[in-house]
Amino acid sequence: MKNPYVVLGVAKNASDEELKRAYRRLAKRLHPDVNPGNQAVEQQFRELNAAYELLSDPVRRRRFDTGEIDAEGRERGFSPRASSTRAERRTTTDSFSLDEIFQEFLGRGRRTNAKPAESGPRPLKVGFLDAARGGKQTAVLADGRSIEVSVPAGIETGHKLRLRDAKAGEILLDVTVEPHPVFTRQGRDIHVELPVTLAEALLGSTVTVPTIHGAVALKVPRGSNSGALLRLRGKGITASDGRGDQYVKLKVMLPDPPDAELVAFVERWAPRHGYKVRDSLDTA
Repeated sequence: MKNPYVVLGVAKNASDEELKRAYRRLAKRLHPDVNPGNQAVEQQFRELNAAYELLSDPVRRRRFDTGEIDAEGRERGFSPRASSTRAERRTTTDSFSLDEIFQEFLGRGRRTNAKPAESGPRPLKVGFLDAARGGKQTAVLADGRSIEVSVPAGIETGHKLRLRDAKAGEILLDVTVEPHPVFTRQGRDIHVELPVTLAEALLGSTVTVPTIHGAVALKVPRGSNSGALLRLRGKGITASDGRGDQYVKLKVMLPDPPDAELVAFVERWAPRHGYKVRDSLDTA
């Protein structure tokens, strides 16, 4: 057999974790079920298993490194005892096993006491509206499969979803909620900045406002200013202890480009109607 380090594609000083990663990567690519009828690949797969079986055993790895045994696990100069017992040896000091690999990548094989293939949280990105209202999301597992996940309403970044899969066992999903171009969230409440025209703010009006539940009508009081905060009751996120509100922050917008008639009016009006707007910035 070839040098086991060469077969696994790792350096001689590779750590146990590096051996595992190399084996996982190659086993997925070379498994006969993925390459049916390819005798050359089957031979590579057998060599891969033998190489990992030797190097994952600390004692046998040390003996190979020091030249006491060859790549087949036989004593140098041949020992009948070593040859006859080779097939019986299994890695006992490493929690990682071939059965675990087959279950992870192929979803079958006999059950063992090995830990589930999905041993660490998998990332799950959830759209803002799906997180706020609840919905369905697709999660990609370590073996490349996609599964549909039910997302509960009100879930936030950092929350964990736990589910079971027939092939992968227990799966833990680490949720990240993606930002939204219009809405932001504070607890159960939704916040949105709403541009309004000078006329709508000065004279008062009824405008259409987006919410996570759909568009609604909002009354803008006469004489409203930029920064004014209006509340839409019950238009926030539904949680077990009730539903939040939506807060609408007004942003008064001047015409762009400037309206000549409005500019001319303000030029006449301003000298006689000055007013203070920056007193709150006084730091003295």
